[in-house]
Amino acid sequence: MLATSSLFVNFTLPNRRGVIKQEVVDKILDAARIEEVVGDFVDLKKRGISLIGLCPFHNEKTPSFNVSVNKGIYKCFGCGAGGDSVRFVMEHEKYSYPEALKYLAQKYHIEVEETERTPEQVAAQDKRESLFIVTNWAGKFFRETLWENEEGRTIGLNYFKERGYREDIIRKFELGYSPEAWTALYDRAKAEGHKDEFLETAGLIIRKDDGSVYDRFRGRVMFPIHNLTGRILGFGGRTLKTDKKSPKYVNSPESEVYHKSDVLYGLYFAKKPILDADNCYLVEGYADVLSMHQAGVENVVASSGTSLTIGQIRLISRYTKHVTILYDGDEAGIKASLRGTDMLLEEGLDVKVLLFPDGNDPDSYVQRYGSAAFKQYIAEHQQDFIFYKTHVLLRDAGNDPIKRAEVIHEVVASIALIPDAIKASIFVRECSSLLEIEERLLISELNKIRIGQAKKPDRKQDPVPLQHKEHTPAAKSDPDKAEEGISPDALQEREIVRILLNYGNHSATWESNGDIPIAPLLLSGLTDISFDDPACLSVINIYKEYIARHELPEERVFITHPDRHIADLAIDLLAIKYSISPNWNDEKRKIYVSHESERLEDLVYGAIYRLKKRKVEQQIFRIREELKAETDETNMEVMLANYQKLKDVSKLIADKLGTIVIK
Repeated sequence: MLATSSLFVNFTLPNRRGVIKQEVVDKILDAARIEEVVGDFVDLKKRGISLIGLCPFHNEKTPSFNVSVNKGIYKCFGCGAGGDSVRFVMEHEKYSYPEALKYLAQKYHIEVEETERTPEQVAAQDKRESLFIVTNWAGKFFRETLWENEEGRTIGLNYFKERGYREDIIRKFELGYSPEAWTALYDRAKAEGHKDEFLETAGLIIRKDDGSVYDRFRGRVMFPIHNLTGRILGFGGRTLKTDKKSPKYVNSPESEVYHKSDVLYGLYFAKKPILDADNCYLVEGYADVLSMHQAGVENVVASSGTSLTIGQIRLISRYTKHVTILYDGDEAGIKASLRGTDMLLEEGLDVKVLLFPDGNDPDSYVQRYGSAAFKQYIAEHQQDFIFYKTHVLLRDAGNDPIKRAEVIHEVVASIALIPDAIKASIFVRECSSLLEIEERLLISELNKIRIGQAKKPDRKQDPVPLQHKEHTPAAKSDPDKAEEGISPDALQEREIVRILLNYGNHSATWESNGDIPIAPLLLSGLTDISFDDPACLSVINIYKEYIARHELPEERVFITHPDRHIADLAIDLLAIKYSISPNWNDEKRKIYVSHESERLEDLVYGAIYRLKKRKVEQQIFRIREELKAETDETNMEVMLANYQKLKDVSKLIADKLGTIVIK
């Protein structure tokens, strides 16, 4: 299967507006830093020579996602995902290769020359890209209407300013206005060549039974909803009318690009602030996010009025394990949300809550008391969710013993969701005092709940990764141990390729002429060996082509190769799952752990002889099987002679291997 991420790497690249020239592609690839690109989406921490984090491509609680800065690649040893900066953007954002390049070009301020799209190019866009085109076009239309149209300025812009929002906040969040006219957006869209199919799927227009259409968001101020890279997925539109028949908010429908259960309003703007603060404020609506940004508190996202989902929680957990929920003063709403908040605990997040007084929400509190008072209030009034929940339920239960027993069960059920045993034990101890019940009884109840949970199917277990060609397991360096789905023969061949990719340009210092690179020396020892694995054979042939020109290929040649099999193989073999801690090499304690790079001679010749031994053993096996069926004596004599020669060669190779220290 061809690699989408590198399909046009050696050609001039088409994108949705024109072409990207090869020299620009090279400039983008040179500028892109894997740790910066991945770091925009994943919280990375230093471990040895690599960076690690929670994989964004599958659900996990223990980090198995590795980023190698010096190699410019990422690799998940859980699900198998791997690639370079371009591949990461493509897989994470579902971009085409040209789109991913354009995203990186914008990130690194590299100018990409474009030409306007032709009608043929527009028609060729797939549905997902076409939806992105119309939603982002609509966002521009709403913004222009807000700032440049008389109706937009008089109604929409005045509304935002009356709410107290500064112009910089209005522009930052790309707020807009949809005209009152029935088909204002539709008429402009048709005039600019957009198709009804995509306008309707994106929810920008609604089609009546008689075939006529009208704009969905008429006479509303518009809140664009961005994905993690800033593209507009959909909209929320707020009416400015007092008509009770008209819903206060109208939202974009679900589509191929917009899944509300996997989106948090404001996360595009909050990613870095959340990482910096190591905390995420979770609020209910758009206005709360805007007001908090205006107050200087930017690590905030909104669930946009929907119940919190597992997808949204996992989005937050990419950036922090600490969440503070900001409730307004509506006690009925708070009680309804308590059960949903348990999901945060179950996902391993540390949860605090904050209740605003006198029916205020974050938006109204900022507007009433100002930024300084707001910051002070949220700093001083946060409390752990478990304690808060206990207080709320106890207050509601009063002195009723039955209700108090129910409270105990519900509080312990929440504590049982906390995966960290130490945190759970602390909450048990504190809650025993609040609930006026012995700690041992709470522990007994906790254990009953956990035993019951253990008997149920584990819905939180990481899904088994699909074994498809795009995500193959990483090949380990021990060629004697076959991996699942990879034969011992293929592993031997992969070991040769691993040495080439990692050490091919190193000097063979043990040779009399120490300037000889390892790659030609290694391949010269394998002239009588044929490679069966297609990807390995391709890598070997590429090396041979370069060596014939007295050159050696760079890692990028393989990482970004058009053949996805070659690219995946290179990433698997370049990625390092484990690294030695610097603390192991201790002069004082005389502890020293060597690296394989310090014994390359043994590594190279060991790999050559091992592969040759396996190939010879295969031939010996084939002759044995043929001898069983052979009846001609002359043929049998020839075959026996060949068999004996192969046995002699096998013994010679075994003797050679016996003199080599094999890791």
